[in-house]
Amino acid sequence: MTMAASSHNPFPRSPNPSNRSYDSSSVSSATSPRPQVQLLGNLMSSNARTTTQTPQPIGIPPLPPAPQSGFQPYTPVTATSVMGRDSLPPTESVASTPGLSSAQLSANVSAQKRAYRQRRKDPSCDACRERKVKCDATETTSCSECSSRNVKCQFTKETNRRMSSIKQVQDLEKQIERVRRENSNLRRTLAERGEHMDVDTEGAEQSTQQIIPDLNSEPKRRRRPAPLLQDPSRARTVFRNFSKGVLKPPAPYRQPQSTIVTPEHTRPPLPPKATVDKLLHTYYGATHIMMPILHWPTLQHQVEELYQNITDLQHVPISWHSMFFAVLAIGSLFSNDPYPDRTLRASEFLDASRGLVDPWTNDFDLDNVRTSLLLSLALNELNLKSASWTWLGTAVRMAQDLDLHLEVVGVRSRVEADMRRRVWWAIYILDRTLAMELGRPFMIDDADCDVALPEPFDDHFLHTEGPMHPPNAIPLTHFLHGIINIVRSFSAMRKAFSSSVIEPPRLATFDNHFLVCQKMFPEACEANNASFIAPHMLMPLAYLLSARLFLHRHNLAPGCPLEARSDAIQQCKVTAIDTANLIVRTNATLADTATALLVTHIFRSTLFLLFTGCYDLAATCLRALKSIDVRRDVAIPCGRYLSCFLQILGAKQRELLTILPRSTTPGYPPQAALPDPRAVQDALLKDEELLIYVSSDMQASIETAWVWIGAEREAPLTMPPSSAGGGLAHLDLRTGLNAKEREDWGGWDSLLELTKGLASGTASPTPGYAPRAQTLPPIKVEQGASMPGSGASEIGSSRNSPTAGSASGSRSTERISIANII
Repeated sequence: MTMAASSHNPFPRSPNPSNRSYDSSSVSSATSPRPQVQLLGNLMSSNARTTTQTPQPIGIPPLPPAPQSGFQPYTPVTATSVMGRDSLPPTESVASTPGLSSAQLSANVSAQKRAYRQRRKDPSCDACRERKVKCDATETTSCSECSSRNVKCQFTKETNRRMSSIKQVQDLEKQIERVRRENSNLRRTLAERGEHMDVDTEGAEQSTQQIIPDLNSEPKRRRRPAPLLQDPSRARTVFRNFSKGVLKPPAPYRQPQSTIVTPEHTRPPLPPKATVDKLLHTYYGATHIMMPILHWPTLQHQVEELYQNITDLQHVPISWHSMFFAVLAIGSLFSNDPYPDRTLRASEFLDASRGLVDPWTNDFDLDNVRTSLLLSLALNELNLKSASWTWLGTAVRMAQDLDLHLEVVGVRSRVEADMRRRVWWAIYILDRTLAMELGRPFMIDDADCDVALPEPFDDHFLHTEGPMHPPNAIPLTHFLHGIINIVRSFSAMRKAFSSSVIEPPRLATFDNHFLVCQKMFPEACEANNASFIAPHMLMPLAYLLSARLFLHRHNLAPGCPLEARSDAIQQCKVTAIDTANLIVRTNATLADTATALLVTHIFRSTLFLLFTGCYDLAATCLRALKSIDVRRDVAIPCGRYLSCFLQILGAKQRELLTILPRSTTPGYPPQAALPDPRAVQDALLKDEELLIYVSSDMQASIETAWVWIGAEREAPLTMPPSSAGGGLAHLDLRTGLNAKEREDWGGWDSLLELTKGLASGTASPTPGYAPRAQTLPPIKVEQGASMPGSGASEIGSSRNSPTAGSASGSRSTERISIANII
């Protein structure tokens, strides 16, 4: 009768159905659980039955026990969680008992399972519990009481939850942790064998830690063919002869191609030797210390030979000749020549280098790759980032054609082998940096590369037979290795950017990595160091500082929680403060040494300093940008953007001062009181329009931008006609602004006045950053004189003393203008 009634019950039992059924005859009270000693005694009794197989939670195999240290905190389980099943017994008490055979162990565990099954988690349904009658419900059928009353048989009372579910969660967490440890050990074993286990990483935090390579760690070697048992020299000879036109052998085994010089291909004239020496000096100080893609002693020797036979240029390899003009172009961009002479001369050298590039060539050498890379670098400094991106793609394809992305054997000399590595890693750095700035995909996949890191020796200690390192000399003075360690984390950052919000554990992983990377730079570069630094030290540090800003700026998006956005603003503010303090500590002007990367980073830092009320340090950054001015084409557009932001920020601040409730100050009339400055600043930090402006170039990528949402419904804008032609010398092309737009923002002095107005003029003047005489690191001589940047005191022949009090003036980093007004 009960079963018949239950079959017609319109309200089946609500918990998850199962094939199991409870034994109602042995249900114990929910409020009086059986003592643990009695339970263990029953488990270890000799009459335990062995007909039931040991249950394992959610498919996890039995694992060896782990030592316990008391009660561990747990995470509450939701109703829909897979852990919300019946409590399972702890395996440690049984599996760790000595002297038990496998049959006895199975019998004991089966008895333990039965005991827990008899102690049903929910002894009575809600209706029977309220009426205080016996409930005979099973997991698949309703109880007779609910069936007769035609009500829903459900188990939702909070008092029905038992402490056994807590123990179940703990057991499952321990077993999951053991499985993870075993998987990690298995992956490590397979990695040592050179094999790969194609499984997903467990957890976002662990995957992030695994993706970021350790400092100075070599890339994973790709698989190579196994050696043959017999010598294939005869087949190699035949293959090399008859495979022509069918395929190219790997780069180290290709036959040198004969250079065909056409009579009509004239070479551009060479500049005077004195000019070349000066431009090589500036190139060394601005580019070579970060990307030493040229063996400097060899280059100096080749230049001397070139000017000894200046009348016979047709015998100079055309690829080297093109590379030479690209070097001079970058040297011109960083020279101290007046504007616009430097840009015009750089444009001429770039045109000469491009004119010597054969777009139809099918055979490349290392100088071809260097030329494309240097052209990409120069175009990036000229603010032609899309053109730079295109030439970089050419450099990547040429390098891959020469197998620079692979560690190869058979290279003739140690110098050539290391130059191959340096050129590849320089391309890798530019690929990662431009992709992060422009929001473009990476062109290089880490999984395709296994080339080793360059040798940690300076050019003047690296010779054909190997490095010659004097005992008292510094082995490495360039920053290539430090920059490589920074940009190798960009792949993990890009993966983290695929999430709408980066969680704090992942942020901490990247921050720790950047902290370790910073220790690779000289001690003077640390934030808590008060000593002065050379201006060229900021160029490699810009990679680290901009990476930190990119990381935390991601959480400014509207989809992030308010706490995440607030923390992102504060972390970006910290990075901006570090940047401003480094600028204060420079002992020379940034005018002729600042790269486009450093200029754009100072621009982003200025936005966050103004946004968060650090007006003194913002003025320091503005003075640095003022000293750079037209020397970098990106500086003028940055100044115009900052002018707009300052005006909008000032207008919103004045509006808040009128609408927010005024604080009452004793001794002052009510109309003279001002709102609480903290309330004003908090309101500014939550302004969505200001957050769009602060995010700046985040809005350049369709994957990260939110300002363009809904723009498709607007009428298309009518843009003024742009003047075509002019080449690289055309200023409109390089700045993206016409003549009127380059003048309408008022100049750097107006920005400083606007910043002073935001601070209300009551703050004490900060010495900050004052332009000084140009200082470039000296070119290294053959004897291996130490370079600045390695902690050496010599900076050049024109060191100037810093302005008095400039270091101390940067310490006030948290002033709020409205507080100063009050």
